[in-house]
Amino acid sequence: MRKTRLGELEVPVIGLGCMSMSQAYGEADPAESERTLHAAVDAGVSFLDTANAYGNGHNESLLGRVLSARRDAFVLATKFGIVRHADGSRGVDGHPDRVAARCEESLARLQTDHIDLYYLHRRDPDVPIEDTVGAMARLVEAGKVRYLGLSEISAATLRRAHAVHPITAVQSEYSLWTRDPERHVLPACRELGIGFVPFSPLGRAMLTGRLGDGDALPDSDLRATMPRFRGENFRANLALVRRLEAFAAARDATAAQVALAWLLAKGPGIAPIPGTKHSAWLAENLGGAELALGDDDLAFLDELFAPEHVAGERYPPALMKSIDRDAA
Repeated sequence: MRKTRLGELEVPVIGLGCMSMSQAYGEADPAESERTLHAAVDAGVSFLDTANAYGNGHNESLLGRVLSARRDAFVLATKFGIVRHADGSRGVDGHPDRVAARCEESLARLQTDHIDLYYLHRRDPDVPIEDTVGAMARLVEAGKVRYLGLSEISAATLRRAHAVHPITAVQSEYSLWTRDPERHVLPACRELGIGFVPFSPLGRAMLTGRLGDGDALPDSDLRATMPRFRGENFRANLALVRRLEAFAAARDATAAQVALAWLLAKGPGIAPIPGTKHSAWLAENLGGAELALGDDDLAFLDELFAPEHVAGERYPPALMKSIDRDAA
């Protein structure tokens, strides 16, 4: 697997998002999850992404149990900041007095003495970003963390954070059908020498072409709450995906491989982390790193999935309001 750099951190150009092994998209087969984790490391997909919120610690514990003996073989990224309350509601906590404790909990679950890339999962609107990043920087000084990252952050907040301590990577949703980072965050990352890690680069499986009916998703599936996967929005988006599938087939590729190749063509310093809990889909995704798209191909895809052609917001209104975003 070829490599790229997120700031000073070298990673493979395609990583593995591990969330679905613990939550969000239906039950996972524990044995298959283990096979997928080992297969990823074996194949050089050695940039693994988790968070303390995924399965309320389950995902970190899974990685620690399965891969602790291979710790030197992969780059480990995890996140803190999203909290689940007793009533099931979600909140954000970036208070500097609690950052060290959250890190220690993650280290214990992951069965390691250091985290390679430690992200703030979401900005806490009640805490200055300088305070949270200052506390994270102390983890670097203590040798608990190697590099710092921020997730779903605005360019304005990123600049403030980077002035406190170098930020190595920003993680945000970015794909053919989610282009928001192109306006402000990606240009800021390039200016500051910060890497970019797209999560949900396959549109939560929409861009694979394997979802046939969004309204059939069970209530337990995270996508059932997302406007893009409901009713007429889903059907309009599916029509775009069918054109993507035809484009891919003409190039002896899959839609997922084209979607990943499109991201990688956006320049160096980009390392998407498609999530999967199946080793077969992992193997398919690897092909995206080998697929070369020409300028005409990229122009076609840019236009096909232009923001005005995608139906529906990516999150429900309340959740959209909670994301730290730049002014339009």
